[in-house]
Amino acid sequence: MEALTISSSVLSLNFPAASPGDTHISKPKSPNFRCFPEPISSFRGRLTHRSKSKLFPSNAISSPSPPSSVSAEPSPPEIEEEVAVGEEKFDWYAQWYPVMPLCDLDKRVPHAKKVLGIDVVVWWDRNENAWKVFDDMCPHRLAPLSEGRIDPSGRLQCVYHGWCFDGSGSCKLIPQAPPDGPPVHTNKRACVAAYPTIVHHGMVWFWPNSDPRYKDIFEKEKPPFIPELDDPSFTTVMGSRDLPYGYDVLIENLMDPAHLPYAHYKLGPTQPFKEMRDREGGRPLDFVVKNPGIGGFDVDMGFGCINFHAPCIISYHTALPSGTDEVVLLFLQERKTALIFICIPVSPGNSRYIWAFPRNFDTWVDKILPRWMAHMATNVLLDSDLYLLHVEVTFL
Repeated sequence: MEALTISSSVLSLNFPAASPGDTHISKPKSPNFRCFPEPISSFRGRLTHRSKSKLFPSNAISSPSPPSSVSAEPSPPEIEEEVAVGEEKFDWYAQWYPVMPLCDLDKRVPHAKKVLGIDVVVWWDRNENAWKVFDDMCPHRLAPLSEGRIDPSGRLQCVYHGWCFDGSGSCKLIPQAPPDGPPVHTNKRACVAAYPTIVHHGMVWFWPNSDPRYKDIFEKEKPPFIPELDDPSFTTVMGSRDLPYGYDVLIENLMDPAHLPYAHYKLGPTQPFKEMRDREGGRPLDFVVKNPGIGGFDVDMGFGCINFHAPCIISYHTALPSGTDEVVLLFLQERKTALIFICIPVSPGNSRYIWAFPRNFDTWVDKILPRWMAHMATNVLLDSDLYLLHVEVTFL
């Protein structure tokens, strides 16, 4: 069996170091905070994270970084080897990340979210008719802005002392400041870090660097394009869920069709393949990895293909088996569907999963069935292997 292959460095969990003088980017509070991989660079060895000594050390968040006189824990050999040969590194902070689907956001209140270990607040700015993503921290006393409210003027108001911020992050009101006094609210230290934000494919995306030079980054860099989510002839039900296991485990699980008949036993039809090894439908799987690179790769499975667009998007497209009757072939070729999985690194041992299953047939179904029914079906599937994936890293 040809195995889907990715270097273990893809799943070596180390935050990239901040560049000198970079004061605008929000980074994890501890240098030892480990959440997600650094490079996506080569594709050798089995898709696995079992070569890592530890995924999430117990002191990953609370322990300070070792002093310069103490040697830090050495990097895994795989990483040292790749750095030595000068392979290109994947910049985790120079990517668009989806935060949440629009269908799960309420314009009347701010929402607390975490992506890449960064606490952000998502809120609707009715003055600009746009969604905004800020650091979830008031510059005054560091209270979470997500616990605040939208004031009558459409500004984000801190729940602690009532400071108000506009869509650019500028402070517009400090209620305690005398009206005839100095304009203290205009001080730069009273501003909130605002991230570049865009609505794309029915989701709010943000660029995790609030440096002013990235203010218009969407003019140069666009979020990944998914044709089925942009085609008006397709319909889809979108949903999201936070999961108690890491981004690397989520990625691996969604790209592992071999576990489907076992971990999701009786939750789907068993395909009558010729080489079934047991009643569940286990069989050899032939994979061919194509176009591997820092931005992702494609996998030809024979009966379909998987596309991985780093760092978040996995899409499945099925193919009709060879020998299909021509009449059936012509009919089914017009009926198109896809499975879109969006995997978001949240924090060590936590990830967010956004799903969309677009199709261009029976579109009327989504107009009459309540959304919660689709959520129930998806969550039953997620629950069937959630425990396995949650405890998996314990034994690594």
